[in-house]
Amino acid sequence: MINEITIYFDSPKDFTPENIRPLNGIAGLYFIFSKSIDINYPFDVSKLLYIGMSEKKTNSIGSRLIGHYDGKSKNAGLSNYRKTEPLFFTYINFEMLRSVWGYKIEDLESYFLLDFVDKYGVYPICNNKTSAEILKNELITSFRINWEYFK
Repeated sequence: MINEITIYFDSPKDFTPENIRPLNGIAGLYFIFSKSIDINYPFDVSKLLYIGMSEKKTNSIGSRLIGHYDGKSKNAGLSNYRKTEPLFFTYINFEMLRSVWGYKIEDLESYFLLDFVDKYGVYPICNNKTSAEILKNELITSFRINWEYFK
């Protein structure tokens, strides 16, 4: 039997170093999105720009987000959006899902990316992936992701 869990996102945080620093040492997924620019994806509109992950505490959500903030990640799309307007971010601490998700963080990121593609028609505009690893595992958990959060 598949266990369905609804994912709700925490309140948006301004994409600034002060808000990013407390996330050092936390592994999980993070989501960067625009305050006001609607992206016209093929199936729907969203402010979501990027879905990323930190697979270990040493390369934490905090360090990954700082890399995007200061441009060291070399994601030109995110750097250029940040130049034009303020961005927000939110995140999911992997520890919170460990009891219901028996696979790696990389698989969880793939799940979220593929679910976004299913609902919006393409990857988020600043994700440079051409294809995510399709899970070869048998899922016992299915997530209902609140993509409306990014509208």
